[in-house]
Amino acid sequence: MTRIAIIGCGIVGAALAYELSSHSDLEIHIIDQGDPAQGSTQAALGVLMGIISHKVKGRSWRLRRDSVERYKTLIPELEESLGRPIPHIQGLLSLCFDPEQLPRWQDLQEKRATQGYPLEIWSPDDLRQRCPQIDAQNVTAAIYSPQDGQVNPQQLTLALVEAAQQRGVIPHWQSPVLGLKTQSGACSQLQLPDENLDVDLVVISAGLDSADLSQIGPEPLPMIPVLGQALEIELEQPLGNDDFQPVINGHDINLVGLGDNRYWLGATVEFPPGGEAVELPLDVELVPDPEQLEQMRQLATGFCPALIKARILKHWSGLRPRPQGESAPVIKPLAGYENVILATGHYRNGVLLAPATAITVAELLGLTAAEKDENIEPEGGLETLDTNT
Repeated sequence: MTRIAIIGCGIVGAALAYELSSHSDLEIHIIDQGDPAQGSTQAALGVLMGIISHKVKGRSWRLRRDSVERYKTLIPELEESLGRPIPHIQGLLSLCFDPEQLPRWQDLQEKRATQGYPLEIWSPDDLRQRCPQIDAQNVTAAIYSPQDGQVNPQQLTLALVEAAQQRGVIPHWQSPVLGLKTQSGACSQLQLPDENLDVDLVVISAGLDSADLSQIGPEPLPMIPVLGQALEIELEQPLGNDDFQPVINGHDINLVGLGDNRYWLGATVEFPPGGEAVELPLDVELVPDPEQLEQMRQLATGFCPALIKARILKHWSGLRPRPQGESAPVIKPLAGYENVILATGHYRNGVLLAPATAITVAELLGLTAAEKDENIEPEGGLETLDTNT
């Protein structure tokens, strides 16, 4: 039996554990230095912007498409298996404020139609009728994607872990990896606080900690942290129409309904001093910038004035792992090692791309056949990523 160790149990590691656990010939261990659903997953909003993304070809589109398709079956599958609902929202609305951007949205609408995914482009009058909480005065159009939406990141992660354990996955919580024993281009053992775990395959999905773990190879993975702040707010009454509560995105800010008149609002994008090109190692602790948080809140109240009266229940921040010098996410073998795979560096799209990451890793391990898609065109260069998920 092949023994696989997955290092890191955020949303990506949990998705990997669950998908791989469907193969009965694998002994799967999932390891985390803390508890599941912490790190970037704990701070994420879980917004799923796949179809409404302007990525239309290459790996970027394939990953989004595969995740959208898997989410259609994954959430019902987990709900049936565990006997409880997983909070999620179907439908996402993006506000367009710049008239010059409207042709770009129209082109995307046409492209998605050929791919089998409808997008709706609403006029300001349509927007007022469907979402009266939005001030449509400065809105050129609103783009509605019924296939996109949101899922609670922590609850989904914990559900994936529970379902994976039901299939025999072995957890190691509060268990940092202290070392990796390597020989002849392979990793043969993980050194944990309470044991040495023999392994045949290793998948590193440890977010920012993946950079340190990759140091065993001749080409370690450089990453920088990008901080994001978010708010949980409460209103005296729900926004808009009770029967239509999509995720609303405007100015790269997401408004996510939680029920009981509560909403998530986020998130900021705060780079380390020096910006995207900061040199590693990074020895400066990132501190949330109150000015950026206030700017986010002001932009949100600009398109949804009712938020002015919102009461702040919670304020939090988290660090996203952004790879340097290559597109996010990084899903590939670690250079110099035939049995170590990187599945990390998802930056702002960890929740969105977790299912597709698991599918891709399974393909790399030879567990599923990679499907050739003649409509997927090659894409190069460093990816510009979409909004926080």
